[in-house]
Amino acid sequence: MKTICRTAKLYLHYVSINVRCMMEYKTSFLLTAIGQFLVSFNVFLGIFFMFQRFSTVEGFTYSEVLLCFSIILLEFALAEMVARGFDTFSGMVRSGDFDRILVRPQSEIVQVLGSRFELTRIGRMIQAVVMFVYGILKSGITWDFRKICTVVFMLAGGTTVFSALFLIYAALCFFTLDGLEFMNVFTDGAREFGKYPIGIYGRKILLFTTFVIPYALIQYYPLLYILGKRSSALYMFLPLAACWFLIPAVLLWKFGVRHYRSSGS
Repeated sequence: MKTICRTAKLYLHYVSINVRCMMEYKTSFLLTAIGQFLVSFNVFLGIFFMFQRFSTVEGFTYSEVLLCFSIILLEFALAEMVARGFDTFSGMVRSGDFDRILVRPQSEIVQVLGSRFELTRIGRMIQAVVMFVYGILKSGITWDFRKICTVVFMLAGGTTVFSALFLIYAALCFFTLDGLEFMNVFTDGAREFGKYPIGIYGRKILLFTTFVIPYALIQYYPLLYILGKRSSALYMFLPLAACWFLIPAVLLWKFGVRHYRSSGS
């Protein structure tokens, strides 16, 4: 317990340092946050204009799709905020900065996590919250304690899955010394195609996102429960089950650390 408390205290200290550094340049922070808002706003416009021509997509209405997109966007933004250090890890390996991390008596994962904290992602989060509130008001969902818990579980599970993907991206840098761009298909790409319920893409995609990379567990199945399209309470806990994806990500990271050779920088 003491170790956990010390680790949490260290991470919060890293976060405090990052936030204070960003607040030294408030105008830059504000403009970057606005830029993040506008980037995802373009995706919203695509959904808006499509629903000007079509009333539903595979049985999902405009408000239901907005509810879906807002949750996946919020999950991704939270993961980017807390796990950005893994997304930029390739530069740390190339420069040799990771060598210094290895000689410190603290967890490498915590130190890399704490190296970057992207508070500017709050721009995306604000847009996601606005869309989510609109989706709630227009979708006619009857909310109860279980459905509120389902949303909380979706955010926790989704943040974990996207953070695990960033961790895998970082672990691959041990063997390539550079980030592999194809990983963006599973991070940014997932955010893009996740704006619609995953079930509309067909059975094969649904199976892949259920048993390989569990996007469907943090988006599609719990969304069906929230919208009343499924009644089993099992759907409520599926986002938590998606957290298993963090296990192979951590194992790959540990394997990479054991086989790491200094870049020589």
